Amino acid sequence: MKNIIVTLTRHWPADIEQAFNEIFTARLNPEDKLLNPDEIIERCEDAMVLCPTVADVIDRYLIDRLPASIRLIANYGAGVERIDVAAANARGILVSNTPGVVVDDTADLAFGLIISASRRFSEGESLLRQGLWDKFSLNFMLGSSVHGKTLAIVGMGDIGTAVARRARGFNMHIIYHNRHRNQAVEDELGAVYCERLETLLRQADIVSLHCPLTPETHHLINSNTLRLMKGKAILINTARGPVVDETALIEALSGGIIAAAGLDVFEFEPRVAAELRNLKNTVLVPHLGTATHEARYAMGQRVIANIVSYIKTGKVINEAKG
Repeated sequence: MKNIIVTLTRHWPADIEQAFNEIFTARLNPEDKLLNPDEIIERCEDAMVLCPTVADVIDRYLIDRLPASIRLIANYGAGVERIDVAAANARGILVSNTPGVVVDDTADLAFGLIISASRRFSEGESLLRQGLWDKFSLNFMLGSSVHGKTLAIVGMGDIGTAVARRARGFNMHIIYHNRHRNQAVEDELGAVYCERLETLLRQADIVSLHCPLTPETHHLINSNTLRLMKGKAILINTARGPVVDETALIEALSGGIIAAAGLDVFEFEPRVAAELRNLKNTVLVPHLGTATHEARYAMGQRVIANIVSYIKTGKVINEAKG
């Protein structure tokens, strides 16, 4: 397969790049420069496979200009909202992604945000690092318990289910909203289905978002839905930033509409609004959902597996649909 040229848009973990070089002829980006469309197209000359990341916008304009040699867009990640899958398919180009291997690490992070936001870890650490912890008080840094609370999961797919499993260890009551009822999760974890999002939000102590970004879920959480939540409720987002109207969230956090938020993704990332960064009742991390050595290696191996499968069979293991 060394005659197969594969273009990577960014600098990937060294062990994965080594594996690419051993199997294919890999065009790498060791400087980790964010390539513009013209640079991506230039690097795709005579290549069969383009491997983008979440940082790359692979829209119709770029896809229409790709060389005819490109037959597969093998995404390094599960989300493909920045790839125009329909435009690719219209040109006979398959799109693959890496679901499954990102599940547990993303769920771990989501639950970490649940605990951190509930117990005010970020605020407490900041205070301590500034040298402002100087006395003991029974009312100092009081947060909210996690165990026994009602956890609402929006999007009960693989990651939502993994979060629900972790929640059972904290004896949490699990409710969920999903496009389709998930009977297996109800049977395993005692989760209760809420057909209407509004019903779920009114009941929840903690709302954790795990839905894909689609036209229907864009700004799913907005000024109206935030006002349905309890005043002591906490919002967690490890899905995609634009699922939440960030301006509305800032207003809700500033005005006491909800108590706190834990965010791994942002509407305009990597730019994060100063108003959000300055709020004490937030826990903010820079899109670290899959940022473990184990997850990134597994993602890379899945990309390779998708490419090999395509070369051998004309099909991929994980085809992304438009």
